[in-house]
Amino acid sequence: MPIYNSPVFAIASDETKRYAGLQKADFNQQLIDEACLEAQLLIQPKGIWHIYDYEADRQLLHASDTSSLVLQGDSIGRHLRDCCKVIVMAATVGEAIEDQVTKCFEEGRYSFSVLLDAAATTAVEQVADAMEKTIQNEVKRQGFAMKWRFSPGYGDWPIQQQPDILRLARGADIGISLTESLMLMPRKSITAVIGLYYPAVNPDCRLPGTASGTDRPFEKKHNCRLCDKLDCPARRE
Repeated sequence: MPIYNSPVFAIASDETKRYAGLQKADFNQQLIDEACLEAQLLIQPKGIWHIYDYEADRQLLHASDTSSLVLQGDSIGRHLRDCCKVIVMAATVGEAIEDQVTKCFEEGRYSFSVLLDAAATTAVEQVADAMEKTIQNEVKRQGFAMKWRFSPGYGDWPIQQQPDILRLARGADIGISLTESLMLMPRKSITAVIGLYYPAVNPDCRLPGTASGTDRPFEKKHNCRLCDKLDCPARRE
């Protein structure tokens, strides 16, 4: 698939506030808006994705005729149940905004630094959301329905598979790399998989609270119910 070059977009202030852990706080809205605007000027959003065949019963992703990857963990297995293909994707907003976050902190602008960092997190999630919509339009024409995106580290899917997922997404093509501790660089980057299935073949394959069918919208973003990090300040209740 070609590299996804995101158009310019406004960064959601409500999500920025949530990622900053301030969703229940009476905080200066003007400062939040200023951080979102500065982040909008600094981000360099890009994405990339590739589609692979998938055997759900073996949790086996076929990268090529001679290469395959077993996706480890019960949660990813349940999530991709009945899927016959998997999209592996990566997205980033670049390094410039991280440099500015560091600069603001070093200048003693601690609150603004936290907000700018949260705005960058919001931005990369918005890039991934936009990619999903683009992907959905493409795969729907092929008769597929989509599951929502699922990243290494969610549930019991071990983060140790991050190198394989980044490689399969070809994240290096948009400047994403990994540290020895498996942290994505630039930090405001994500990888994920999206399961594809034929709803006509599997009419009972549906997400909780949704109807089956090709017109069913994908469930948006990370599902906090499947994450065991109960003390996360950005957790949705």
